[in-house]
Amino acid sequence: MDTGIEPVREIPVKEITTYSDTRDILAKARKQAEERNFSDVFIADIDSHHTETESWREIITYIDDPVVRKNAEEMVFHRSGTPPYGINGDLAMRYQDVGGRIPHQAARSEKVDADDIAAAGGHRDLVLAKRAYEAMGIDVQVVFPTPMLFLGMHPQFDMEAILGKAYNRWLVEHILSKDPKLKTMMFLPFNDPESALETIEEFGDAPGCVGFMVTSVRYKAVHHNHYMKVYKALEERGLPIGFHAGYYWQDPFMMQVNRFGSMHALSFVWCNVVHMTNWIMNGLPERFPNLDVVWIESGLAWVPWLMQRLDHTYLMRSSEAPLLKKLPSEYMKEMYYTCQPLEADHPKAVELTFEMINAKTQLLYASDWPHYDFDTPSVIWDLPFLDEEAKRNILGLNAKRVFDFSR
Repeated sequence: MDTGIEPVREIPVKEITTYSDTRDILAKARKQAEERNFSDVFIADIDSHHTETESWREIITYIDDPVVRKNAEEMVFHRSGTPPYGINGDLAMRYQDVGGRIPHQAARSEKVDADDIAAAGGHRDLVLAKRAYEAMGIDVQVVFPTPMLFLGMHPQFDMEAILGKAYNRWLVEHILSKDPKLKTMMFLPFNDPESALETIEEFGDAPGCVGFMVTSVRYKAVHHNHYMKVYKALEERGLPIGFHAGYYWQDPFMMQVNRFGSMHALSFVWCNVVHMTNWIMNGLPERFPNLDVVWIESGLAWVPWLMQRLDHTYLMRSSEAPLLKKLPSEYMKEMYYTCQPLEADHPKAVELTFEMINAKTQLLYASDWPHYDFDTPSVIWDLPFLDEEAKRNILGLNAKRVFDFSR
């Protein structure tokens, strides 16, 4: 019987290259999905990525500022050997492919022919996304940019908003409007509250928009008064805000460590620890009780630790958090978390963590594909301490409550 699914082959890790087909890389994930009958399970992936700079020639055409747009076009069309115009970040210090031993995210050079592109909706990114979500048995996939996650630390104040809005416009037209299974939390230029409000107004009703995403790598206090109108606008529209973690080796604390792995382990957690602490201790859950908050790509091990630290401090210094009506940990249990990367190396700790965060109702599955530490849905399904209801909730039904996937 012709299933319409192209044949794939499971290839040894050592044979994977930047030219390997996504379907071959994820052949084991497809087998896992078939063995666990995921066709009968609604699965929502709340954090996946594409490399938006591969489409930079298209994205820069959506830049409003004519001078910035001209500079970008000059670099893209008339120069070589340079990073995409306007992007900051680590540039030459990218070690995530582990010296070429995990190369699939270093470059996506797999073959995609014209027929594939036409069938998927007219863009190469649509083909690659479809290959991934079909292989893993995913029904809805929230996609985020990658190099742009550094824009919160851009030395040019206005560049985050300029590039963020251009990216959002491109994403809606070329990706989200073409595949109903692909959604996003729109890039929110958080450094500029006025631009953030404009972004909510422009994209709040855009097809595929299920919320707004703040890149957590930034030195901006989330409790500052100039953000209150941003949170109010999101709460009124019923749109969640997500804080997407990242790494930043230039942080003064991170500069003390000399291994990428060390910095990576700490930095993805630390940025959200700071924002979460400020969010809670300054009473934002009380000020915006109907605003859903999602903490993305920090794993889970940090959450019980922070619960204990904040509860202990609050009980001794409650006068410093006068807006709170309950323990910090109680507010944290009402927030949402994506599971990736799930630190599953200590089973008892994982089980206790799930209990402490009310995972059955608050945890959201995320793959983080195609990054080197991505998690397939089986990571959740195979946890022995979860009943089937909890597994189904975490893999997709919790996300259905948080996000309006009909958009």
